[in-house]
Amino acid sequence: MNKNKIIVIGGGYGGLRTVEKLAKNPQNEILLLDKNSYHFAQTDVYDLIANENDFAQVTVDLFTFCSGFDGNVTFVKQEAKNVDFKNHKVITSIQRYGYDYLVIAVGARTKFRTDVIGLREYAYGVKALHRAMYFKQKFEMSLFNRVEESGTSCKPISIIVAGGGLSGVEIAAQMASFSKEFYRRNNFICRKLNIVLVNAGEHILNGLDKILVEKSDKRLKTLGVVIKNERKAVEVTKESVKLSSGEVLPMDFMIFAGGIEPNGLVHALDLDKNEMGYIVTNGHLQTQSYSNVFAIGDCTTIYNNDKVVAPTADTAEQMADICYKNINRLANKKPLLSHKIKSRGILIALGRGYAAAKIYGFYFNGYFAYIVKKIVEKVYEKRLEIRSRRGCKKIICD
Repeated sequence: MNKNKIIVIGGGYGGLRTVEKLAKNPQNEILLLDKNSYHFAQTDVYDLIANENDFAQVTVDLFTFCSGFDGNVTFVKQEAKNVDFKNHKVITSIQRYGYDYLVIAVGARTKFRTDVIGLREYAYGVKALHRAMYFKQKFEMSLFNRVEESGTSCKPISIIVAGGGLSGVEIAAQMASFSKEFYRRNNFICRKLNIVLVNAGEHILNGLDKILVEKSDKRLKTLGVVIKNERKAVEVTKESVKLSSGEVLPMDFMIFAGGIEPNGLVHALDLDKNEMGYIVTNGHLQTQSYSNVFAIGDCTTIYNNDKVVAPTADTAEQMADICYKNINRLANKKPLLSHKIKSRGILIALGRGYAAAKIYGFYFNGYFAYIVKKIVEKVYEKRLEIRSRRGCKKIICD
């Protein structure tokens, strides 16, 4: 019997989950393509920046991960440049790879708005690991410089976080919490830290549950984070940010979490896309023109009861579960499943030892919510780690 040649483009949450599920069928021959050699756990980025986690704890080596399966998964570190859909070929800068089924799971990247002067030059995004690592170093160096100044002069560190969505809120809370503990634990005199969260909406966390919004807003203010709602950054320089209100805020550095867009490959693909540039899929997660091509994760937009489903790691993994089932059904000429994806819950990290949560309709916050979030993260990390360790042993032994 001929094997099903399946290519998965993208080693993010959705891509890895799809590989894990498809690999259970020995008739599937899977190729994972990614321009990076690692999986970056973006949901842990706030911990990386604030030294809760190190580089090793937020990454998984894709070579060892794919080697941990039973010989039917291969990883190739190459960037997909385009796809020849008619001839079933994925095109990289090096060669062309044939497929029977294709899963596009390339995720999204920070959208640096071109109408904001100086944004790309002076602001940092955190969707990419190298940007998150660079910002982490800048943050640590700023803390160190203030410690060196202690006892002589004490200029405040001014941090601007643009974007009041989940990423912006979690990063602002974690940095404020970490800094307070850092200064207090070491008894430093210079403790001035100004974190301003600039949010275009009427309130932070637009689209999320009102109770979670209120709890998060209260927690940020308790940590000393200044929230400026209904404002946008319109110009960024090396030392300041000008807002749409006319205010000019001093800053040492700025994180931009004000929007995302599909990753570069999506722009090159000859597929139907919506007004925001995301791939359009049907209820089975297939692309509009090609039944053997699926799109999952942040590179597409899905709806549940006419409402957009938030692009989270949980959503991407649920999409992966439907995707692998439909690929197997398609191969066996069975009716396809329609997705009914909805958020099973949300956990918002709000600094060390504190989180706000809504899971299956139940609300809780504080230390218990923080522990639950950490357990969820550790379970995910452990699953990938076990597979990666198995692959590492196979490589070393071979």
